[in-house]
Amino acid sequence: MRRRRGRGSSRRFAASHAGVSRARAQKLIEDGYVTLNGRAAKKNEKTAPGDRVEIVFPETEDAEAAPEDIPLDVVYEDGDIIVVNKPVGMVVHPAPGHASGTLVNALLWHCGDSLSGIGGVNRPGIVHRIDRDTSGLICAAKNDAAHASLAEQLSTHAMHREYRMIVTGNLREDGGTVDAPIGRHPTDRKKMAVIRPGTKNGGSRAREAVTHWSVIERFPFSGFTYAGAVLETGRTHQIRVHLAYIGHPLMGDTLYGGGHTAFERHHPALLEGQMLHAAALILRHPRTGEEMRFETPLPENFEAALALLRAKEDS
Repeated sequence: MRRRRGRGSSRRFAASHAGVSRARAQKLIEDGYVTLNGRAAKKNEKTAPGDRVEIVFPETEDAEAAPEDIPLDVVYEDGDIIVVNKPVGMVVHPAPGHASGTLVNALLWHCGDSLSGIGGVNRPGIVHRIDRDTSGLICAAKNDAAHASLAEQLSTHAMHREYRMIVTGNLREDGGTVDAPIGRHPTDRKKMAVIRPGTKNGGSRAREAVTHWSVIERFPFSGFTYAGAVLETGRTHQIRVHLAYIGHPLMGDTLYGGGHTAFERHHPALLEGQMLHAAALILRHPRTGEEMRFETPLPENFEAALALLRAKEDS
């Protein structure tokens, strides 16, 4: 419950103090979850100093994901795990705005009941994630024992991925480390950000994040660098945030400052998402303890971008 200290609208007040978008605030008002002075608020209703605005969030419902016949690029599968090469554009599990067409929906069709239940009805088998517009390897657990083992490996870094990326600008050193905590952006809820301790509106909620990067190939004429990255931690958007933080946003990553170079403007068909690919996955098999390494080639659009950059360097 909050008291209004200045003039404005109930929608603006709800959005500001609940940390949601104005569209979400409007939906809360329309559904009767916001009251003004004890009665249901209206979306454009004016507020005045001393008014009492109360916001009650509805409980989220975990709708069970349904199997869908979606093709999967299966790299490895046995009775305990399945390793999939996820394409750009596929969301890992159902979420608001993505109720179907996800990796979970595809896994449920492919594996049937053979997925761990630790993640709940909406995330069966899911131990780790990658962004919708990032491609590459992801491992799912087919039973609870495998899930517990993989989760432990994630926490101890025994299970990790090696990424490939194209970043804007020239990474001057051959390699380096970004050690900077990441949390929710204080004003843009769609983004994450580097947030130092003591930062207003979020410093206490930031979590340690460490990214190691290394240069593979430079393209000084076009102004890009092809590089690899390995994570010590697994924060949301970590590579994207860290590379943007040091002044080298990923090619095609408009959310974090990419997408504005001449090359990107001239080749929009190549940019299905940010140029980031989980190319290798290393883990110990949850049943045998054997160390396993899986690799997958770069997507066609990624290879095409590199070919164009190399051609420009040679011309």
